[in-house]
Amino acid sequence: MTAMATLPSATPDYTMGYGAGAVDALGRATAESHARHLLPYLRPGLRVLDCGCGPGTISVGLAEAVAPGELHGVDIEESQVSLARSAARLKKLENALFQVGDATDLPFEDGYFDVAHCHRLLIHVPDTRTVLTEVKRVLKPGGIISCREMICESSFMYPDFGGTRRSWDLFEDLVAADDGHPQIGKEMKGHIVEAGFENIRMSASFSTYSTPKEIAVIYDLIDRFLLSEEIVEAAIKYGAFSRGLYNDIRTSYSKLKSHPAAFCGLAYGEAIANKPLR
Repeated sequence: MTAMATLPSATPDYTMGYGAGAVDALGRATAESHARHLLPYLRPGLRVLDCGCGPGTISVGLAEAVAPGELHGVDIEESQVSLARSAARLKKLENALFQVGDATDLPFEDGYFDVAHCHRLLIHVPDTRTVLTEVKRVLKPGGIISCREMICESSFMYPDFGGTRRSWDLFEDLVAADDGHPQIGKEMKGHIVEAGFENIRMSASFSTYSTPKEIAVIYDLIDRFLLSEEIVEAAIKYGAFSRGLYNDIRTSYSKLKSHPAAFCGLAYGEAIANKPLR
């Protein structure tokens, strides 16, 4: 851990913020690409919670899978809830409902849902136990929790050109500075056990980016978030960054952006588990 661990974030508890690059990256996720491990457990008529739904692009796929059952998406950021509602209107989904809410204090009664889904939520929320306990509360006995969370140290950009691995180290420190958990994808089985779930099924996968358009999305995200002046100036102030490192990372990504061998893999741990019947 570097000095970045003491860096106060401008976006507490959600490192990525809601800039254009981050929102665009979130909006490219779908149920088929990012919740494939959950889809076999869904069927028409189920009631599903999407906890930390973001712009709703995964949510709408889950809603389609359980229609005419209900999909309730919750996110702490109002702008993301607005985007999710727009995504549902675009697909004419009347069974997809979205509201502002906190994952540590969900606005639902006990035992309301058959399934609860979260994707890249636990990485950002400091109190993992409270989130999992709250999700367990709103699930029916026997209900399913599904989590897909990043393993930052196993993610990669290739070729490296000397700076891309260091950018991952910087991102991990930023997440940790917000009291997040950059390796939660490999750690969450233990958290799920401690929260009282059972019948836990673990898997892992990569979300990959290899076409010129996909690599451009990653470059844009790095450019607008990690290499933004706000982040760079704060990191320099707290001794976790330097202009030299900034230049090395920017040069590396500039080379990578147009390189024919460019390939990015984001590593995830996946969990399916059940709330006990008693």
